[in-house]
Amino acid sequence: MKNFKLKSYCKVNLYLRITKKLNNGYHNIKSLITFCNLYDEIDISEIKNSKDKIIFYGNYKKGINIKKNTVIELLALLRKLKLLKNKFFKINIKKNIPHGSGLGSGSSNAACLLNFLNKKIPLNLKKKSLKQIARQIGFDVPINLEKKNVFLTGKKNEILKFKKKLKLNILIVYPNIICSTKKVYKSTKTKKYSKAQSYFYFKNKIQLIRFIKNERNDLQKSAIKIYPRIKKIIKTIEFLEGCHFSRITGSGSACIGIFSSMKNAISAKKLIKLKYPKYWCRTAKTM
Repeated sequence: MKNFKLKSYCKVNLYLRITKKLNNGYHNIKSLITFCNLYDEIDISEIKNSKDKIIFYGNYKKGINIKKNTVIELLALLRKLKLLKNKFFKINIKKNIPHGSGLGSGSSNAACLLNFLNKKIPLNLKKKSLKQIARQIGFDVPINLEKKNVFLTGKKNEILKFKKKLKLNILIVYPNIICSTKKVYKSTKTKKYSKAQSYFYFKNKIQLIRFIKNERNDLQKSAIKIYPRIKKIIKTIEFLEGCHFSRITGSGSACIGIFSSMKNAISAKKLIKLKYPKYWCRTAKTM
């Protein structure tokens, strides 16, 4: 196998509502998830060795457990299932997407590699089997397999896909906080859970933005309580010209702003960089 270069795209939760807390400590959520044109870069090649060589590098390798991460877990699971027969790999992952930001880069890395191995080895797995394997690695991994807009209905494993492109202009600001998903969920106490819905419909972009704006992220209060810096960023983004709304994505700490135009998003980025020069700040288009 020659050296292959892959793009591992990041996801954004446009809103997130908790519908039920499960006995195992996990939660059912409803959320509209989209993907944007920001990505980690993965180089992979087969090596004549008795073990894999996995290297994380780049500005955002900090905080990644090199002994236990989604990539290592995926390869271990595939070998346990006897799908990789004496094959080992050199994998270099350039972390352009901040770890612990709520942008799902770890899940995306695993999904990207699973898709690649399925096609190139090949593993010859059908969609259903791919999703079953992905689900064992992490909750978000199956969602990352196709990089399509999806709506989580709040019912167990129910995912609706959208053929429509959302065409949103996004500003993402990461305040250099590696957010603990476990801690944020644990400290989120919702007295009244949101009702699960099995549909989502919008006629046009205006209707879509109005709907999302009226929603919220149920994890945001807890994230702000644990990491107060997040609130300042959300408020700063909200008051910038052309911003429809701002909130955290996932469990944070990255904050997103949806803008009326890319021109406004770029102007907002310049102002954010002046105010917070050390923060990771990017504009992006949904895919």
